[in-house]
Amino acid sequence: MTGQILLFVSLIGFGSIMGQVSYNIPEEMTKGSLVGNIANDLGLQTKRLSSGKARIFTRDSEEYIELNRERGVLLVKERIDREALCKQTTPCALHFQIILENPMEFYTVTVQITDINDNAPTFEKSEKKFKISESAMIGAKFVLERAVDLDVGINGLKSYQLKPTDNFAVKVHNNADGNKNVQMVLQKPLDREKQEQISLVLTAVDGGEPQKSGTMLIVVTVLDANDNAPVFTQQTYKATVTENSPKGTVIATVTASDADQGSNSKMSYSITNTMDDIRKIFEVNEETGGVTLIGNVDFEETRIYQINLLASDDGGLTDLCKLIVDVQDINDNKPEITIMSKSAVVAEDAKLNTVVTMINIEDKDSGQNGKVKCFIDENIPFTLITSSNNFFSLVTDSDLDRETASEYNINVTCSDEGVPSLFSSVTLTLQISDVNDNAPVFERSSYEAYILENNTPGLSVFTVKARDADWNQNARVSYILEDSSVNGVPVSSYVSVSADSGVIHAVRSFDYEQIKDFKFRVKAQDGGSPPLSSNVTVKILIQDQNDNPPQVLYPVQTGGSLLAEMVPRSADVGYLVTKVVAVDVDSGQNAWLSYKLQKATDRAMFEVGLQNGEIRTIRQVTDKDAKKQRLTVIVEDNGQPSRSATVIVNVAVADSFPEVLSEYTDFTQDKENNDNLTFYLVLALAVVSFLFITCLVVIISVKIYRWRQSRILYHSNLPVIPYYPPRYSDTLGTGTLPHVYNYEVCRTTDSRKSDCKFGRAGSQNVLIMDRSSTATMQRMQSEKSILDEPDSPLEQILPQCLALL
Repeated sequence: MTGQILLFVSLIGFGSIMGQVSYNIPEEMTKGSLVGNIANDLGLQTKRLSSGKARIFTRDSEEYIELNRERGVLLVKERIDREALCKQTTPCALHFQIILENPMEFYTVTVQITDINDNAPTFEKSEKKFKISESAMIGAKFVLERAVDLDVGINGLKSYQLKPTDNFAVKVHNNADGNKNVQMVLQKPLDREKQEQISLVLTAVDGGEPQKSGTMLIVVTVLDANDNAPVFTQQTYKATVTENSPKGTVIATVTASDADQGSNSKMSYSITNTMDDIRKIFEVNEETGGVTLIGNVDFEETRIYQINLLASDDGGLTDLCKLIVDVQDINDNKPEITIMSKSAVVAEDAKLNTVVTMINIEDKDSGQNGKVKCFIDENIPFTLITSSNNFFSLVTDSDLDRETASEYNINVTCSDEGVPSLFSSVTLTLQISDVNDNAPVFERSSYEAYILENNTPGLSVFTVKARDADWNQNARVSYILEDSSVNGVPVSSYVSVSADSGVIHAVRSFDYEQIKDFKFRVKAQDGGSPPLSSNVTVKILIQDQNDNPPQVLYPVQTGGSLLAEMVPRSADVGYLVTKVVAVDVDSGQNAWLSYKLQKATDRAMFEVGLQNGEIRTIRQVTDKDAKKQRLTVIVEDNGQPSRSATVIVNVAVADSFPEVLSEYTDFTQDKENNDNLTFYLVLALAVVSFLFITCLVVIISVKIYRWRQSRILYHSNLPVIPYYPPRYSDTLGTGTLPHVYNYEVCRTTDSRKSDCKFGRAGSQNVLIMDRSSTATMQRMQSEKSILDEPDSPLEQILPQCLALL
């Protein structure tokens, strides 16, 4: 194949590439024949054709050329018949585009089809008859039918030959429009008497190699004389017709005249076009010469029609004229939108002016009717850019955000400038792919959760939730417990976080009395690359449970000695006997204590304050009341369920210490006189010895107790509620025992009526007694505490006891 290749390449501002390549090939090439090496001609690598998914785009329904990506060449796909493709149009060419993607590029390719001599000249009719008067003058012309050769150029029709040449010769007349009229010219007068009918052969020859020809038989019947031929009033007529005009529309009327008379002046009109479809679109009235539209006229197919008209009389004389019909365009074609190449998905971080789609627009109309403008919806991050004539590119003109809009339905509308304007539209669906540009966001800025103490390890406490505006893997959130410590202990030993659900579980059982609340941080991290994260503070508050019973601080319950409160018989109603002091290490309502009298020797004599634990008399004390009163007080907290503790309070009803002594000593007075003096001396010695030892033990015990009490109060984490000893005096009247106590020591040898006193009796007494001994000690209350005075009554007992000895 010998042909010229033209290559033009230009760069377009928004990134696509446009070039043009031209090839020349002959028609009728076999399938698979090489057209050209498009890869070399465009300066592309063959692997670029494969990676770019190179393909041919053509607006025609049939493709004659195919692209071989592996070899980078263009091949003949279908047989190309130039005559069927272009008819008489020259040059004849195929136009198509080659589209590549990633990045998007396109090139225009033109393949010109050259003609070969594959068609012989032909006549529409194999025979033509003429009736010529014998009086026809030498030089008379008779129009012959032109031969048709579908080939063009040198392969087209070249010449005509007429045989025999006795009477007639063939003459070809070239018109100004390039067409040729074939005429038969009379060279020798006819003589009907010699030859009434003459047969001639007209041969049409082309200029191809080898030459091809076609013939037509011409039969001439010689008539009697008709010496005037018809003559048209104009050699060229002009008319206009609007496309899509209805059938039956009269286009124009041609007129011819004949100077003869009679039958020799009677004329008829006919159309002589043979090369085209004129006679399928127009017809002429044989008698009037009116030209009428009988077919469809389409400006987009043919813009000018040339009608060759013949006027002939009965004598066979003729004349020719032509009618030029201009077709006027109307706006009857909508713009045609063709998507050349498009991307269905674009990343939300795509750069500005990224080419998304390439569009080709064509309007078959002309002038203003064929001018097209295209536009898209407003308020979307895309715009249309004209890359070349009838080509548009849809590009991004602002930042994309998938979280705002994940999909766009872009309506592309194209309208022409005709009146009325016609338009067409197409909708492009574009998906926005996600990138990891959003960190997880917690539903709250901070969280607080509550859990009851003594919980089961592994208990679900609370759920934190974070949302990520991204999609798919970029929105998959994992929860991580950040490293920290609580009171020097890693927070992971307190709680754990489920990575998938964000559920916080307690790792251990909590004790409200040890820890009341703690804080930690949870991080939410997405699954993007690189991952994004955020964190939030979670505060866990431990709720108290009623898991501790009340603890009674006073009166102290001991197993070795008996504590008794003294109530004089003269006590009025409401007399404060003592006060029960208790504490609960729980908190809130679990530490709210109430006091109730559970059992009593005489329930009608005492009552207990519900809130303060004060034991008071509710009636006047009488001589009939028992001297020994035993009260059982129950202390309950307000928890659910409640917990309680009981305390036993012994009350002695007496006005003096000796009177109480007889009720609480274990020995009995022998009513009979015992003359054995030795027994009483031994007994007295034992009592004095016991008192001395008891005084010594009490003093040491008090010192040890004070030291231990101070150490306990110093190290204890319990609320500090002071212990109110029996001698405690509260000047405000709100203490446990707002009274003064006096103490006295007595001994007897012979009679219970003799006693030794070294202190005055107070308004109230407390008795401490050891049941294993007959000796009794009474504690006197004064303004100073026995625990604080270095010279307290207990310490004064020792010299007094020694004096008794």
